[in-house]
Amino acid sequence: MAPKVSPTARALQALEILQLQPGTTADQIADRLGITSRAARRYIAILREAGVPVESARGRYGGYRLGRGMRLPPVVFTQDEALGLVMTVLESHPAATGTGELASSALAKVIRALPENIGRQAAVLREHASAAPDRRAAHPDPAVTSALVVAVASRRRVRLRYRSASGTESQTEVDPWAVVVRHGRWYLLCYSHHAAAVRSYRVDRVAVVEQTLDSFTPPDDLDPVAALEENLGEGWEFPVRVVFRAPLPDVAPWIRAPMGRLEAHASGCVLVGSTNNPAMYAQEWLAAIPFDFRIEDGDELRDAVAVLAARCKAAVG
Repeated sequence: MAPKVSPTARALQALEILQLQPGTTADQIADRLGITSRAARRYIAILREAGVPVESARGRYGGYRLGRGMRLPPVVFTQDEALGLVMTVLESHPAATGTGELASSALAKVIRALPENIGRQAAVLREHASAAPDRRAAHPDPAVTSALVVAVASRRRVRLRYRSASGTESQTEVDPWAVVVRHGRWYLLCYSHHAAAVRSYRVDRVAVVEQTLDSFTPPDDLDPVAALEENLGEGWEFPVRVVFRAPLPDVAPWIRAPMGRLEAHASGCVLVGSTNNPAMYAQEWLAAIPFDFRIEDGDELRDAVAVLAARCKAAVG
């Protein structure tokens, strides 16, 4: 499902097109933005209502263009506002981390217009945030995100104060490998010295970031998105071991990376992982898989499946 874009954002995109290509028609704006011609004309009307002098002409060489003397007023951002803007664009337009897209071009212009010290942090955030979109979102603190991205770019170890899903706070020291935007949530992919293992932390649950003097070197072949996908099913509070009575190639398409690792088994295949939310794991993930299964390990997951089974039995009783 594509992320929803507000009418104001669409109107600003239309304005960007008119600034670059005077004489653009409604049909051409519609093609560029992936909308209908009627919607394009509505966004032009929004610009006019906002006081932007958009002129139109009919005929072969007609189209929309900005009135003479049109100048956008200077915009001044605070550091948190600028980084918040960059984060919002990356969440709704993952392609903006690259080049060539309209959102990417607009974001690059915003970054170039910022004061040097703020623009540098915004550029680093854009460069080091790897994006993979989804409709669910969690918005971290821009200052915390900025501190993590700077640590990633400078390859400096950090100390974190982190709040778990249950609300428990803890401190840990990590090598921050990458900040990854995955399905609307911001994660820190890192090596935890406390756990002596790769870990992924929700950035919106990081309360404090303190950079140390220690440096680190990330893996040479690091793929941040792939590594995060692999890691999300490991290191959580409750263990998961589920045996399926079906061949591994049949089950594999139904297994998402955060669920764990699928391996061959005498009965068919086995899913090995962990979770912090057994109820969600049972109701949203296991229940959707069309193969018989048995829970070999994980009392919490077993209880969650029993509750789900009782509800289904009562529904048809």
